[in-house]
Amino acid sequence: MKKTPLTLLATAAAALALVLTGCSSGAGESDAADTGLNLPAGDEISTTTDPELTKLLPAEIIEKGTINVAVDIPFPPMAMYDEKNREIGFDPELARLLGQKLGVNVSLNKQAFDSVIPSLQADKNDIIMSGMNDTPERQKTLSFIDYTHGGFAIAVKKGNPDNITTQQDLCGMTVSVQKATVQGDLLRAMDCDVKVMELPGDLDAQTALRAGKSQAYVADAVVAEYVVATTEDGEAFDIVRDPINPAGFNPVFSGIGVLKSDTELIDAVQQALQALIEDGTYQEVLDRSNIGAYAVEASKVNQGADAE
Repeated sequence: MKKTPLTLLATAAAALALVLTGCSSGAGESDAADTGLNLPAGDEISTTTDPELTKLLPAEIIEKGTINVAVDIPFPPMAMYDEKNREIGFDPELARLLGQKLGVNVSLNKQAFDSVIPSLQADKNDIIMSGMNDTPERQKTLSFIDYTHGGFAIAVKKGNPDNITTQQDLCGMTVSVQKATVQGDLLRAMDCDVKVMELPGDLDAQTALRAGKSQAYVADAVVAEYVVATTEDGEAFDIVRDPINPAGFNPVFSGIGVLKSDTELIDAVQQALQALIEDGTYQEVLDRSNIGAYAVEASKVNQGADAE
């Protein structure tokens, strides 16, 4: 790691002092406004700054005092807007925590998902936080600091009237999914007859289950968990907890994408995430988004290759 000039460390120390003014748990709306920093606010989870982690950041990040984050909004529960148009959800709230831990500001920049990688290559953003799957193909361009591990989850009507307890129980059932998704391909590849009902949108697939046109609805685990927790205040659906596949079936890692060449930033973000895991705030943010079951145990890089 190249050395950071003392003048830049002094700049970081000044920014750090500002961040520390808002780092106590339960920071209010006024904290972020008073400091001009994008800090946790309201009932969001908060942490404390580690000056030693600040020193790991690349000189250019310390100089500008901000990490620019590409995020695709809306994509609940990973990212969405509240009634005041503030970015909330797992990715924005974790991004603010990482900035707070590192002692720098974060700028959350709405970006269409298919343009998040080009935005890094064009120096418009520094990292991607958009529920992106860590895959060998993407690793040709990015390194991933993995932050969730989950597959596809099965949702059923409240009370599970058809007694679906495992993936194999879907045999002979009608299962609704969004059209042209991997979930549909996986269900068709099962060694039994699953009647796959493909519908234009994910909401249509949920509606089919509510209307009794399907016996189950299948989606990304983090999405399905959110749907089950929030639809009719949690009274419409249940998640099937398959004991053989506790993280969902065909689980994959997802994480924070950083250009492979930005090795200092990769190291700083990885260590900051590890610090959030150790102080418990990472798990709290997961739980706030109803995806606590898909936590990683430690902050590691490029685990997606291990799944191949």
